[in-house]
Amino acid sequence: MSAAIIDGKAFAAGVRGRVGAHVAALKARGVVPGLAVVLVGEDPASAVYVKNKGIQTREAG
Repeated sequence: MSAAIIDGKAFAAGVRGRVGAHVAALKARGVVPGLAVVLVGEDPASAVYVKNKGIQTREAG
């Protein structure tokens, strides 16, 4: 079995593109998807993670 190098950034961009296409299809049918997050505690790393998920969600539509 040989190893394969995966380009994580390119893979993630592809996933985001597919999600964006699905979001557009849902919106065309009158369905507006959203994101809900419950952040418990005050861990700065968790706050950054949630902030970045919000940014990516808006970018996906």
